[in-house]
Amino acid sequence: MPTSRRAPAADANAQPGPRTLKKYPNRRLYDTRTSSYITLADVKRMVMGGEDFEVRDAKTGDELTRSILLQIILEEESGGVPMFSTEMLAQIIRFYGSAMQGPMGAMLEQNLKAFVELQQQFVGGKPPVFPNLMTSYLDQSRAVFEAMQDQMAVFGRFPPGKR
Repeated sequence: MPTSRRAPAADANAQPGPRTLKKYPNRRLYDTRTSSYITLADVKRMVMGGEDFEVRDAKTGDELTRSILLQIILEEESGGVPMFSTEMLAQIIRFYGSAMQGPMGAMLEQNLKAFVELQQQFVGGKPPVFPNLMTSYLDQSRAVFEAMQDQMAVFGRFPPGKR
């Protein structure tokens, strides 16, 4: 059974910067701040608490944070009610390697930020500011569309600057 300790309360001895987790070849995660092994559930709690952390390969020092976050998403998608439909995941995969991979990632990130802001307004009891949200969304969508047209111009499908 993996051992897990809670991090001590923030104090004068707290280390600056993101918390460092080391991933060992046996797939165990070691929290350098608490000097203990932790589980993916512990990492999920850190994410939910908004804690800044990074995951590094214990042997090579390679950055593995995204890989661990994807593991948590996979576990969440496997149990309970999934957030992503099969079609949505297939569409995301189709963007990899295409000219639209970068703009699509940026658009998804901006839309998620807008959604979080809207959620915080609802939770905070404030009326949402829909005009600003819609303007932001339309600006993002327009930028993605223009980037797509620019990329297609490179391949000769549209003349550059014609919109």
